[in-house]
Amino acid sequence: MGQLVNGKWQAADQPRNNANGEFVRNSAEFRGVIGSADHPAEANRYHLFVNAGCPWAYRTMLYRSVKKLNNVISLSYTQAAAGPQGWTFGDAPEPILNARHIHDVYVAAQANFTGRCTVPVLWDTHRHTIVSNESADIIRMLNQAFDAFPGVDQTDYYPCVHRAEIDALNEHIYYDINNGVYRCGFAQSQAAYDEAFDRLFHRLDTLDRQLAERRFLCGERITEADWRLFATLVRFDIAYYSLFRCNRNLLTDYEHLWPYCRDLYQTPGVAETVDIEAIKGIYFGGRAPGILPKGPEIDFTAPHGRG
Repeated sequence: MGQLVNGKWQAADQPRNNANGEFVRNSAEFRGVIGSADHPAEANRYHLFVNAGCPWAYRTMLYRSVKKLNNVISLSYTQAAAGPQGWTFGDAPEPILNARHIHDVYVAAQANFTGRCTVPVLWDTHRHTIVSNESADIIRMLNQAFDAFPGVDQTDYYPCVHRAEIDALNEHIYYDINNGVYRCGFAQSQAAYDEAFDRLFHRLDTLDRQLAERRFLCGERITEADWRLFATLVRFDIAYYSLFRCNRNLLTDYEHLWPYCRDLYQTPGVAETVDIEAIKGIYFGGRAPGILPKGPEIDFTAPHGRG
């Protein structure tokens, strides 16, 4: 998808696999914190740049919705599929920076930036810079940083009593599932693909068994671990099963993971964040000839029976 080199866009795709053919995800470059001296918690100060199909950007969209931060943090979307300029805002520039591409946002923050220009991006409109482009950090901020503001939902998805369990779940879910589907899809050797595939389905099988005995991953309440898993599950049958060769089982084949996914989808504030066409667009639209699949037909609104 290209990258910036000293602030100049280079359209040539950059290698993202190691010598064994394993997909390697780059680390985020911006790791600021809302609530710090540089970035105090203020309404109408911060803006999210996202792609609705991207699972990493999606979880920041989801938190913005379930935490009822829509009137606190503004939002703009890139087009679904990346092009020669990476993520683009379409025919008209977005209104915050008058940017046409995500790489314009990165250059606005750091004129000589070198690296991949990913979403999500959390932007500070007062300091005119990027706070963070790491989704895991952003959702932690959105979880509590604005709880004192009127109308914000004060549900804590990272409660102290479950933090050790959540952190352990996050580590497994990230490596084996969230990034695991990409390690399958972008593998450049049979051995790398086989290892990623086996880890992916071992973890899904394990979580399916655990969810036979509890409604959510940590018990009877939704936590951050659930939302991080959901971002991948909701895309699984639509894209990862076919395009990324994650085809041992569909999500809908699972006895407990599938109703669990519907349970999360039916949580207030979630359904409106799931854009099926954007999900198809990001995974299929950017690949020649850009034909979007018509299926599958998935009913996330069917009764889940887990209440």
